[in-house]
Amino acid sequence: MAQINIKLVKSLIGSKKDQIATAQALGLKKIGDCTTQPDNEQTKGKVAKIIHLIEVSKA
Repeated sequence: MAQINIKLVKSLIGSKKDQIATAQALGLKKIGDCTTQPDNEQTKGKVAKIIHLIEVSKA
């Protein structure tokens, strides 16, 4: 299955609670944290919610 790399590039400070929860669900806590997630509809929905805080690339 295809994978995507997600990296947190902006701080979660000042973000809405649901955006912080989404980042934590992806395994992102601090700036610079990276995670590899499956490229499916659930992950795309999470990415869309916090796209202004992260960088996404293909694995």
